[in-house]
Amino acid sequence: MNIEIKTWDIFCRVIDNYGDIGVCWRLARQLAREYPFEVRLWVDELDALKQIWPTAQLCGQQYAEKVDVRLWQDDFPSEITSADVVIEAFACNLPESYLIAMKRRVSQPRWFNLEYLSAEDWVEGCHGLTSVHPQLGLKKTFLFPGVTTKTAGLLKEKELLNTSDEFQSNEQTKRVFLQQFGVQVAPDALLISLFGYENHAVASLLEAWMNSPKPIACLVPSGKILPDVSKALSRSLVIGDDVVHGSLQIHVIPFLNQDNYDRLLWACDINFVRGEDSFVRAQWAAKPFVWHIYPQDEDFHMVKLDAFLHRYLNTLDTDTQDSIAELWHQWNRGEDCAEAWNSCLANLQNWQKHGQDWRHHLNSLGDLASNMVHFCQKTL
Repeated sequence: MNIEIKTWDIFCRVIDNYGDIGVCWRLARQLAREYPFEVRLWVDELDALKQIWPTAQLCGQQYAEKVDVRLWQDDFPSEITSADVVIEAFACNLPESYLIAMKRRVSQPRWFNLEYLSAEDWVEGCHGLTSVHPQLGLKKTFLFPGVTTKTAGLLKEKELLNTSDEFQSNEQTKRVFLQQFGVQVAPDALLISLFGYENHAVASLLEAWMNSPKPIACLVPSGKILPDVSKALSRSLVIGDDVVHGSLQIHVIPFLNQDNYDRLLWACDINFVRGEDSFVRAQWAAKPFVWHIYPQDEDFHMVKLDAFLHRYLNTLDTDTQDSIAELWHQWNRGEDCAEAWNSCLANLQNWQKHGQDWRHHLNSLGDLASNMVHFCQKTL
């Protein structure tokens, strides 16, 4: 039978950093803004939400951006009614009382496990598979974000590309955005954002930038990579610092909310990103970027990195492919990456054009939220 979709519940446990809540908050906001849905976001750490959305309050319930945000506590309220669509983000395990509420419904809710983004081949075979709860008989569908037609696509708001293009085409808008952080950049400087995990490769990269024949301005949001930048420069850096070494000018800026982080990506020529959320947004920004993937034991993350590189670089010439892959590998292994950086700069024009081509490809896949809504509206 056809199911009328009105209410959504999204469950999120914050494991590490801000990737989990970043994805869930973007998804919740988009569903609430672009569709006539009532959206609840259950999150176990409101401090993490406050980092990416500073107006969030540390309380049991609040409304933000049309989203009903609830604190997910161990003692989950038994009187809560299940939504029409339930999203279990990243296998976070729903509360037992909520599962029982799902079972009590007249019509079974759509229950999704939203998985982490991966470009590995096996993902295409697992996307859309279902499993049945052994006691309650509830059916759960596994959704995999991805970069191919056999996945759920990536998160992208309806107006994102138009807003991005308008911002990037207006130099005055970019200047005003940067000036709010006290940043003034020489017109001929290469503007780079540096956002990543702890990384020993920072020293070699900064040295290459200091010796660059072209001026480089680097914007570093306060975060995990800042101590390594400080160590490389032999001085403790804090928000607001503006330091010049040779051809390199470094500006330390605050950790940004999601909307301003998008603008940072749009304003820069090259973006160093980390995790999942900023990785996806860098692709929509259509600029050259370097991904610091979340490290895993036994280098499993390098398999995921190579799987993405295989798809991302597929249409580029061999020289550009090799230079980008080498830089990404050395950056993720914490190795000296000065030579690879210079090689990428020699191929920068090809890389810049590829950013636009790659965004066009991703856009042809639809977006994660819309694809999910379409899937929900199918008959059971």
